[in-house]
Amino acid sequence: MLPAMSLPIGLLTSGGDAPGMNAVLRVMTKLAVSRGVPVVGVENGYSGLLEGRMRALTEASDGGGLGVDSDVDLLGAVGGTILGSAREPRFLTAQGRAPAVEALKALRGLVVVGGNGSLRGAHALATESGTPVVGVPASIDHDVGCTGLSIGVDTALNTIVSSCDRICDTARAHHRAFVVEVMGRDCGYLAMAAAVAMGAEAVLFREQGRDEESLVVAVESAIRQAFSERGKRRVLILKAEGVKTPCTRLVRLVADRLSDLRDVDVRATVLGHLVRGGAPSFRDRMVAGRLGMVAVESVLRGHTDTMVAWQPLVAGGEKTSDPSVFRFPLEQVLAESDALVDGTSPITQRRVSMMDAIEGVLGV
Repeated sequence: MLPAMSLPIGLLTSGGDAPGMNAVLRVMTKLAVSRGVPVVGVENGYSGLLEGRMRALTEASDGGGLGVDSDVDLLGAVGGTILGSAREPRFLTAQGRAPAVEALKALRGLVVVGGNGSLRGAHALATESGTPVVGVPASIDHDVGCTGLSIGVDTALNTIVSSCDRICDTARAHHRAFVVEVMGRDCGYLAMAAAVAMGAEAVLFREQGRDEESLVVAVESAIRQAFSERGKRRVLILKAEGVKTPCTRLVRLVADRLSDLRDVDVRATVLGHLVRGGAPSFRDRMVAGRLGMVAVESVLRGHTDTMVAWQPLVAGGEKTSDPSVFRFPLEQVLAESDALVDGTSPITQRRVSMMDAIEGVLGV
């Protein structure tokens, strides 16, 4: 086995792709090269780690030193992840993870870029191996605990707002109401934030705890008030993916109750995976760069079972060389992530409270 100093750092992207994943890979590779450390990328997430599928992200330079692969150097503006990603059920058990633990012996450390499922896998690897494992939050859902922002969230919001701007153009032209569903899994943050940014008439998210009947009543009321009482030309309602009533069913039920209104058309639009794609925004590139730099520094200093977090909203993080980036134990990150989804986190409670407070303002 090679001495630890000559072993490469492994970079892995896992779970749902997010704009900015490639940007963080580029920054981490550049920083490692500046420290004379080679880097390999693990292909297709944890599946690739189990099967030993790795590709060099560094190469010998003309001067005999270490350089960055030319493809990697162009990654900053590219969405998705060039390493690929996959859901890997074998990683759910210690027996299934065993080949990955063995593969880590050939690495100086591993940086895992992804959301909660990916970070749960990183926590397992860190506890089952002696190799440093560091997580970087990347998920458009904004449901990763202990970080004020995850890579991909800002780009996703910009995509949603841009799409809704276009929808509103045609809605005004035809006196239409649109219910637009956005991604976010069980977290309603994207819908909430986009509704405020767009001046939507209403927003529906799982954390409200509404049943189907109350959802229908809320949407019907918002449309009636906008068209009949306020004389608006368009109505925009944001619906989070976590609201289980399908968008088309919701619109059909609402339309049946609005049959008395003349010339009112209600349409459903599901943005779906459109929200995941596209070149990362400035903010996502900047956050990716700063998280990536601290992640590599952390591996080189032997930190493990930890995640780097951007401007955290919870206490307990460890300061790093970047005043905006803190390190949190992965166990704490995963516990806070669960609390964000089940509603026990003060952050989720504050979001819901703020949305309740402006509910009467949205439709004005």
